[in-house]
Amino acid sequence: MFRLYKTPWLLKKLMPAYTWHRDVQGKVLYLTFDDGPIPEVTPWVLEQLAKYGAKATFFCVGENVAKHPEVARQVLAEGHRLANHTHNHLKGWQTPLPEYVQNTEECQQELERLQPVSVKLFRPPYGRITGKQARKLLGKYELVMWDVLTNDYDQGLAPEECLRQSIKSTQSGSIIVFHDSLKAQRNMMYALPRYLAHFTKLGYTFETL
Repeated sequence: MFRLYKTPWLLKKLMPAYTWHRDVQGKVLYLTFDDGPIPEVTPWVLEQLAKYGAKATFFCVGENVAKHPEVARQVLAEGHRLANHTHNHLKGWQTPLPEYVQNTEECQQELERLQPVSVKLFRPPYGRITGKQARKLLGKYELVMWDVLTNDYDQGLAPEECLRQSIKSTQSGSIIVFHDSLKAQRNMMYALPRYLAHFTKLGYTFETL
């Protein structure tokens, strides 16, 4: 089965308004986690990050923030950043423009109740967003995609292969996507600590977007 781990350079070139990676000096990586926060997974992620002094950006589903504000507060208390992933994890290609924008705003309101500094980072669920939706949101948000997709949510993927391909696809400035979700739990829990150990040993640091 074909899986795409590294975002093709042509796609980045065709969509320059989106953020795919950061241009950096030195060994810096940007870990991101989609779909949380949830009490079953997110606190474990935070423990792993703390072991390596790593910071990350959590693209949150608004309804999860509303259900589990204590977990979202823990993310912030440990020096990480909350960002927008819509309120109900909407599929942009299947959602009318007004509904999509409103749902994004609902999520932003939940985040700003907890996060004192307004962070205007948005990632479309599934990476799927229409041109009209993107143009509407770009005036307010930085639309963050990714350079490396770990595919941790793919339950047909062996954890060892998830780790191997993620490491292989990473370079300085990469924005990497993991998921703090139940679906991704098995692969993510195998890959994340080993990924952190590998790149920390090579002298990389992990920062928030």
